[in-house]
Amino acid sequence: MNIALRIQEMARRHPQKKSVIFSQRVGERYRYPSYTFAEFEERSNQMANTFVSLGITPGMRTLLFVKPCLDFSVITFALFKVGAVPVLIDPGMGLKNLLSSVEQVRPEALVSIGKVHWVRRFLVKPFRSVNINVSLDPVGGKTCYLYENLASAGREFSPVDRKSEDVSAILFTSGGTGIPKGVLYTHGILNAQTDALREMFSLDETQVDLPGFPLFALFTLAMGMSSVIPDLDPTRPAQCDPAKLVRNILDQQVSFVAGSPAIWERVGAYCLVKNIQLGSVKQVVMFGAPVRAELHRTFKKILPFGDTFTPYGATECLPVSLIRGTDVLQKHLPKTLQGMGTCVGKAVPGVEIKIIFVTDIPESELREVPSGEVGEIVVSGRQVTPGYFEMDQETKKAKITHAGKLWHRMGDLGWMDEEKNLWFLGRKGHRVETREETFYPLQIEAIFNQHKDIKRSALVKIRAGNEVGLALVIERHDRKTRMDPKFLSDLEGLKRKTRPAERVSHFFLHPSFPVDVRHNIKIDRTKLSHWAQLRL
Repeated sequence: MNIALRIQEMARRHPQKKSVIFSQRVGERYRYPSYTFAEFEERSNQMANTFVSLGITPGMRTLLFVKPCLDFSVITFALFKVGAVPVLIDPGMGLKNLLSSVEQVRPEALVSIGKVHWVRRFLVKPFRSVNINVSLDPVGGKTCYLYENLASAGREFSPVDRKSEDVSAILFTSGGTGIPKGVLYTHGILNAQTDALREMFSLDETQVDLPGFPLFALFTLAMGMSSVIPDLDPTRPAQCDPAKLVRNILDQQVSFVAGSPAIWERVGAYCLVKNIQLGSVKQVVMFGAPVRAELHRTFKKILPFGDTFTPYGATECLPVSLIRGTDVLQKHLPKTLQGMGTCVGKAVPGVEIKIIFVTDIPESELREVPSGEVGEIVVSGRQVTPGYFEMDQETKKAKITHAGKLWHRMGDLGWMDEEKNLWFLGRKGHRVETREETFYPLQIEAIFNQHKDIKRSALVKIRAGNEVGLALVIERHDRKTRMDPKFLSDLEGLKRKTRPAERVSHFFLHPSFPVDVRHNIKIDRTKLSHWAQLRL
């Protein structure tokens, strides 16, 4: 089923309900222009008719570079209606990776803000496959201005029939843990994700969403929720202004918020200082990296009627599992502080999780480890994507077909407890193997992260001759880079908490960790390992 049919259905059931709401700052105040679901449906129909008139056809890869705005979701659903395949690339991944991704996916059409069209005129090679250019700003030449004749476009459009297995979109990974890859989404997967998220969080048409990650609005709008576009640059979540986000939440009585932990760390700290409670919020969803217990505790003080939630997943399969902040604090935190990893909860409905033997080569069999042992996490279910766009070798590395089921290798390490809770230990490529045993990042970092002055830490590999050793790189809240005797003494005391922690031989202070561009929170341990090695 074409995912766009869900918007058509919501427009029929709730024509006057607000769909998308834009947080528009005017001086010291906000205006909130919006579309009803009936207006959303009509406007996306006009855009769909415009796209068809320009030659955009079913299956056409259409590169989409549009800033969060009132029309972002409208344009995306218009492309779904046409049967085109929106290609979404994170602009924060850096110019080199971005242009490489554009060239690799060979888009046939481009819908973007005017700035991108000026860029493509100078950087011709990556965009040479594009034959249809559409701009949200008038830029002249042969580029069509989307709004020029939009008012006269037809207000009716029947979404192109799409089968469950038909490609609906190509979403690029950020490249934070490898090269950026174009993940193939189908209409069946988008529908399955919408159903899974609705069931996980008991979402319905009465709720109001504020997405810290723009694509999340596509799911909540498909459920009939109102979606408030916040005053936020999604490419720089760690630099958000929490006062603006809190204002948007309070003004619109938002009940469901989602985004990077980097956003909610700032919002939480701001609310505590200003003594603000978010009474309308029922769920704060944080994804992209493990969430520290302190952040769950912070929101306990801010949400009188809500809770925090941390889903586990990846671009290739989202969501996989889910856990409440309350359960983290009341049930699982002691094990984390004993070096057993981070509990990410039970599998969500429709997803199956297994733990297989760790290998860095493609697998053709599903070889499970004994119960309770550490291995690589693999998942199967309706949300699992089929592969990467024209990257057969990468697809072969990441997928296993076993007994008629497709499994995705998450590239993460973990274990399952007796209650079928999944415990996350870090990326497979970040494990540290010595002659005697293997050590895992979250196994050791959680021990040291208890210190009040530590913002975050990273377990990295160092070499002394032929021997592999363990080092811990630390970023302090105050960003100090000189090791004082009292702090070093504290670290030595924490080393004695668990046997794995005792194996850490060196401590380093780093001013600001290199992190991923999408969530601003995934630590690049490979860079830190090289950095630490140079300081031995």
